[in-house]
Amino acid sequence: MSTALTSSSTSTNASGETFSATLSEELRDAVGRFVRTVRARSGTPHDAQVDALAELDRNGPMSAAALAEIRGVTHQSMRLVVSRLEAAGLVAREPDPSDGRGWLMTLTDAGRHAAAAHRQARSLWLAQAIHAKLSGSERETIAQAIPLLLRLIKPD
Repeated sequence: MSTALTSSSTSTNASGETFSATLSEELRDAVGRFVRTVRARSGTPHDAQVDALAELDRNGPMSAAALAEIRGVTHQSMRLVVSRLEAAGLVAREPDPSDGRGWLMTLTDAGRHAAAAHRQARSLWLAQAIHAKLSGSERETIAQAIPLLLRLIKPD
């Protein structure tokens, strides 16, 4: 545990608010650095196109508007991203069965392959780092933390 967490845990109020605030800040920072480091060291880029491919790979076909909302960007920005992906042959447009005027973006075989290659490169780098840097008990601690982290992001 970090120094900040250790020292703040002795000065919390009865509800643990100071500890939770410090924990949340350190967790946010650690997760952000973790994600950036894994991407950098695995050689997988972080850009809007890669993020859009990953989102379509995880969630299946969706409109550019839905993709923009999930990614937290404007609809116009996502349209540019989707146009580039379409030009590269990584996504295709399909008519939206629920909206006769709309389109759904879907991964092509090449798009699925690109998304899988990025995911595999990150997983391979991470597996090697886990093996090289963590003891068996530390690996078990990480495994036990995964359900807790997922519970934190689960919708209420």
